[in-house]
Amino acid sequence: MVKLPDWLSIGQVSERSGVAQTALRFYEERGLIAAERTGGNQRRYPRSVLRRLAFIRTAQRVGLSLEDIGAALATLPEQRTPTKADWARLSREWKTELDARIDALQRLRDKLEGCVGCGCLSLRVCTLFNAEDRMAGYGPGAPRLRAAAEGGID
Repeated sequence: MVKLPDWLSIGQVSERSGVAQTALRFYEERGLIAAERTGGNQRRYPRSVLRRLAFIRTAQRVGLSLEDIGAALATLPEQRTPTKADWARLSREWKTELDARIDALQRLRDKLEGCVGCGCLSLRVCTLFNAEDRMAGYGPGAPRLRAAAEGGID
């Protein structure tokens, strides 16, 4: 049986993982992965980075931020690669957040057509709330969303 190398170049990691080299450098800057440097200052990644990248990409696909992913990876002892048990634990912790996102997206889907029709973009209040274009006085864009962040519209 052929022994696989313990260390991989950035090109090898990119090819094996499907992650662009620019993304690998970005993940490294954010502390999500780590590389060692050769005497010629070339990056060398441990083979285990492939599993770590799979974890990162899977977490991103379910909508988690890089901050959440980084926090999760920081809970692992000695920056080790996540195991199946780690993923199960972390996914249980993220379940509530993901359920809330799913619920919000379903409500958005169900009300979006009517809401965009009036222009107010308020999913809580209306499907045709802006009679006679009263919202025009609040400026362009989505005034109800902007106002919610600023404290409300009278």
